[in-house]
Amino acid sequence: MINIKLKQLLAQRAYEGDRLTIVELAERTGISRTTLQRIANTPGYKTTTDHLDRLCNALECDLHELVEYVPNTKVN
Repeated sequence: MINIKLKQLLAQRAYEGDRLTIVELAERTGISRTTLQRIANTPGYKTTTDHLDRLCNALECDLHELVEYVPNTKVN
């Protein structure tokens, strides 16, 4: 599963003194607040590469800081 770490990145920025709300991020990226909430709060949420590009640009981060691969665990 691909996990988007938007919530963690926003929390880290807030801890470092650079607080950014979902509303402000929506204004910077042009991505709707609702979509950003889903990206931040829904594990495995499917989004577009365009959204990932906009988020990396707005957050000034690399893709690997925003996205992580979590292997699926299958029980037979």
